[in-house]
Amino acid sequence: MEKEDFYKVLEVARNASGREIKKSYRRLAMKYHPDRNTDNPDAEEKFKVIQEAYAILSDEQKRSAYDQFGHAGVDQSMGGRGGQQGSDSFSDVFGDVFGDIFGGGGGGGRRSQVTRGADLRYNLDMSLEDAVSGMETKIKVPSSVSCGGCKGTGSKSASTSICSSCGGHGQVRMQQGMFSVQQTCPSCRGAGSVIKDPCGKCRGTGKTKEQKTLSVKIPAGVDTGDRIRLGGEGEAGDHGGPAGDLYVQVNVREHDIFTRDGAHLYCDMPISFAMAALGGELEVPTLSGKVKLKIPAEAQTGKLFRLRAKGVKPVRGGPVGDLMCRINIETPVNLTAEQKSLVEQLDASFKTGGTRHNPQEDSWLGGVKSFFDRMKS
Repeated sequence: MEKEDFYKVLEVARNASGREIKKSYRRLAMKYHPDRNTDNPDAEEKFKVIQEAYAILSDEQKRSAYDQFGHAGVDQSMGGRGGQQGSDSFSDVFGDVFGDIFGGGGGGGRRSQVTRGADLRYNLDMSLEDAVSGMETKIKVPSSVSCGGCKGTGSKSASTSICSSCGGHGQVRMQQGMFSVQQTCPSCRGAGSVIKDPCGKCRGTGKTKEQKTLSVKIPAGVDTGDRIRLGGEGEAGDHGGPAGDLYVQVNVREHDIFTRDGAHLYCDMPISFAMAALGGELEVPTLSGKVKLKIPAEAQTGKLFRLRAKGVKPVRGGPVGDLMCRINIETPVNLTAEQKSLVEQLDASFKTGGTRHNPQEDSWLGGVKSFFDRMKS
């Protein structure tokens, strides 16, 4: 007898994702499970086909073979999850379905007590100067550490007894209406055993609170968002398990003069009208000291000057960036009557002689005139 197409059995498209396949399987398995269809003799056979289809399509290798060769490509590679499962107990079939709801997991068995500790994050603010040059600093981190009294076991004598609630299995069965499901034992939390004589220092948890002082080396060139990992400096693990890691998150504060963009630095420099018109020399700050910058005559606002290799050397390697200095011509304020008169005389002199002294202004005014001419036509 020719087998049905597995994609049709699970009512999914051939390009369905693993999540879509699992969702459809759960729905159909719930619908056709024999325990819910005692009056339907065909339900058990339908349920077996659904299981067989899911066993193939939920496995990437088997699904690939099925897509290429059809049923012939998977008949010999189905393993133990095919149609031979028969009518398994309802709780076994749906262990993965209800595990998240009731806290248990499919398959039963006790859970290991020894678990790795959680990772921690420490936010470190620093100046631009320290970020560019690198630094070493000390930080204080509140954390849970392995209890020295019981060495992280939680017990004075390191002795345990079998949990009376689950009999050492780590899981208990619960009846939820017509469903019989397994869940993690609430008494031993899946360990299968309980501590006879809890440690007085940590009260059986195996961990105590402590504030650690750590030395952190910050490499030169770090920027906001970079992280430094300190292995084993996170939360202590449960029951003597390994500690997690500590991640130091870098945040570089805003600078009064410089703005950083990757390896390059930028700064705005206000200059007087006289220097912009006649030129001159300006003293410019850099992170490594002062340098002199020559301003050419007739410089305009926004002109950018590049100082090579006065920026930042990236922490991950590469050439040192540049310092970009942008000039901004400052309009004089608080003029005296004499100064105003001199400015008026200078402005009047610009309008005589036929020489263009303000090319940008003339170009803009010409554009404005053309605009209004077009509006009229």
